[in-house]
Amino acid sequence: MTEVLLPATVLLGSSVQWLTGMGFALVAVPALVLLLGPSDGVALANCAAGAICVVGLAGGWRRVRPTVMVPLCAAAVCTVPAGTWLTRQLPDAVLLLVMGGLVTTAVFLVMNGARVPALRGTRGAVAAGAVGGFMNSAAGVGGPPISLYAVNAGWTVREFVPNAMFYGVIVNAFSVASNGVPELSASRWASAIAAMAVGGMIGRGLAGRIPEMRARQLVLSLALVGGVTALGKGLWGL
Repeated sequence: MTEVLLPATVLLGSSVQWLTGMGFALVAVPALVLLLGPSDGVALANCAAGAICVVGLAGGWRRVRPTVMVPLCAAAVCTVPAGTWLTRQLPDAVLLLVMGGLVTTAVFLVMNGARVPALRGTRGAVAAGAVGGFMNSAAGVGGPPISLYAVNAGWTVREFVPNAMFYGVIVNAFSVASNGVPELSASRWASAIAAMAVGGMIGRGLAGRIPEMRARQLVLSLALVGGVTALGKGLWGL
């Protein structure tokens, strides 16, 4: 398994430079769930995405908007336990269906830049945070609701990135506390960490050479393939 985990996570890590922690989670969760199983796959994705967000926030924390992020993160923290509870009640095949369905739906919504009038103002922040917290602990993909909130709130990329990173730090910290740390061997932990580092360096090198729109399409396409694959495996296991 280690020899499979290494190249897979290198690819996933390289997506971070293009779509922040959200892009990592969208691509990583289906692959990690297929490799490690639903429980450990989501838990590892939570750990990895949280670490990525901590690193990404270091240079942009001054641009975080507390008035928006406080209600958004507070709502997410309240719904994280519900996501964990749900996943512990479902068999693995159904979990794969849920995760694959959430990822696939999220990709389509992000691709289309869905406009939802309700996702505006403080109520919109609370709604997006609540859905994001639940999705993050249940399926490891809490970023799409925040992305949709940002689209409907008219945020620029400069505003979105540090605030998304701040949200990622908070929601993944609580998700790890709720879901627990994945039970991996030392060699798998070392492989995952090394692969993320290599992937991050590859992403930095490619970020200035590949147009942002093409990179975005690539990451979302990979996420869509992963989501559909998880759906298929879930259906096969029923």
